[in-house]
Parts: sequence; structure tokens; C-alpha cells
Amino acid sequence: MSYSPLLAPVVALIAWTLVIMTWMAATRLPAMRKAGIDVSKLVGGRGANLEGVLPDQVQWKSHNYTHLLEQPTIFYAIVIVLALMGMDQPINLYLAWGYVVLRMLHSLIQCTSNIVRFRFPLFALASLCLLGLTVHAGARILHDCLGW
Repeated sequence: MSYSPLLAPVVALIAWTLVIMTWMAATRLPAMRKAGIDVSKLVGGRGANLEGVLPDQVQWKSHNYTHLLEQPTIFYAIVIVLALMGMDQPINLYLAWGYVVLRMLHSLIQCTSNIVRFRFPLFALASLCLLGLTVHAGARILHDCLGW
């Protein structure tokens, strides 16, 4: 079966998100036990309820997991659109992989030291990759539909 190589970065970022989810659980559950929280007795509640209860270093994994479920949804959508449009040119593949690598580096910083001055530039560069992918799809649509 043939498929667009643009789908590989999508799968990679989904896999990375699952790694972060596992890391979050592996650190959060022991921290909850240490804080005297009996998970078997919890009813409802949200992860945000643990702010100020669990150490910040534990919560950083949760914050990053949430971040990986926010902006990357736009990444998934635009990359799938580009794949469906047959726009798997090298520039789009580089931008897609660039986005994934930058988000992974962002995760590692946020989950360990959480130093914003290191984290933010990675987020900004990843956002530029996302912008480039979107501009390429938009330009193709304008060209095909409007003859521009």
C-alpha cells in the first residue's frame, strides 16, 4: 500500500504524546500516593485539582501532555490535508518533521527543568513550521480554486 510520507511525522508525534502520557502517569500516581490521595476513592475531579497538591516537577508532565493535545491538533489536521492534496514535497516533509522534533525538545525541557527561556523559542519555531505548512496548503487552494 502506498501512502504519503507526511503521515510518518503524524504517527511520530502521536507516539511521543503517548510516551509523555506514560511518563505523566508514572510520576503522578506515586506522587498522589505520597500525598495521601487514594485514587480508588476519587470521584470526578480533574488534573487541575492537583495543582498545589503535587510537586510542580510532577505536574510539569501533565502540563506538557495537555500542550500536546492543544496546538498539535492543528498540525495533525494540516498535515493530513497536505497528504490528501498530494503535497508531500520535501519542504513540507522537512517542516512537518521540524515541528515534531521541536515539540519533542519542548517536551523534554518542560518535563524536566521547565525553563521558559529555553522552552519558548522551541515553541515559536515549531509554530513557524506549522505556519509554513498552512501557507503551503492555502497557497495551493488559492492557486487551484481561484487561479492565483
